[in-house]
Amino acid sequence: MPIPTENVGSLPRPTRLQEAIEAYDAGKISLEELQREQDLACQDSIERMEATGQPIVTDGEQRASSFATYPLTDTLAGTGLADNLAPDGQKFAIFADGHHRQLPRLTGGPFRYKTYAGDLLARSLPMAIKPMKQAVIAPSMLSLLYPLERDLPDYSREQFLADLCDECERDIRKCFEVGAKRVSIDFTEGRLACRNDPDNPWTGQKMLDQFIELNNRVINRFTPNERRSIGVHTCPGGDCDSTHSADVDYAELLPKMFQMNAGYFLMQMASEPDKKYVYDLVGRYSREDANGVPQVCFIGVCDPLNPEVESPEQIAEALQTAAKYIPKERLGSTDDCGFSPFSVDKKPKHGTPDFARDIAFQKIAARVKGTQIASEALGVA
Repeated sequence: MPIPTENVGSLPRPTRLQEAIEAYDAGKISLEELQREQDLACQDSIERMEATGQPIVTDGEQRASSFATYPLTDTLAGTGLADNLAPDGQKFAIFADGHHRQLPRLTGGPFRYKTYAGDLLARSLPMAIKPMKQAVIAPSMLSLLYPLERDLPDYSREQFLADLCDECERDIRKCFEVGAKRVSIDFTEGRLACRNDPDNPWTGQKMLDQFIELNNRVINRFTPNERRSIGVHTCPGGDCDSTHSADVDYAELLPKMFQMNAGYFLMQMASEPDKKYVYDLVGRYSREDANGVPQVCFIGVCDPLNPEVESPEQIAEALQTAAKYIPKERLGSTDDCGFSPFSVDKKPKHGTPDFARDIAFQKIAARVKGTQIASEALGVA
């Protein structure tokens, strides 16, 4: 069987769509007009991704406010915020270039999603010829909606977490019900939880263990056969061509991350300074049997933050090197991160979002070709 290859999910939104989002926030266009622009961007994303040879595609998350907030709000600016939420939550991440992203704040219960990922996927499936996957947000990320240092009156943290797990399970199941072939859970907060940033209080609370436990509370609700198609993505962030936790040693994350009983993992590695070190960690800590499923390890071979396009030969070499540490029957290829996890992202290192979209499809095409070369070299084509 050839080495599988899969993208994380998001693509840069076209300049025209980002302008439409701004106009919607300003009250200059209607939601229906915004959705027309999102539909056009989804159609373009699917068609161009299918043309790369990518065997399973996404719509680039063109309808999502971000990878983390799509269940909660129509836009990153907070237009259409769900019930029982206020816009002034804690910072999720402070990036290396100094900018930050913020979550809403839970004000009371019950906690309910406004939008499920399956609702967005259902609108894109008729546009696709190839199978589609869908990315969803981890319960660990959304657990940060609850105030860090106090309990809410009449809505305990435990009741919130119970409701949260129910909603996250429903989010995943709806994706499969409408036709997703695979679902990956975004877990970028995993590496950040090891950073202990004094300017971002939650990162100093040693939350990684409880993140893993919380995510498993959801993942373990699925059968082994279902979990073969449920993945986890981790990276050090990727917004405005900057990261939030690239300085954290993967040895702090990976041994615990592989305790999650997911069937596959999509991991940033192309931008790691010592790839062999990380390949070795993955080989040592990933499991052949995670409660009934082998953990397939998709290594990042393309860097979405760098406009230079990797060659297929470079990608094939990375995979062949990784195969010295990771069993080739459990080896896959991916990109380091989504190409634009947040809907409003000007992609400063690329110049424009439109150019960044062009580069993204070139990188995906190179990954597909490089993975094929590696499969042939490793005798699994």
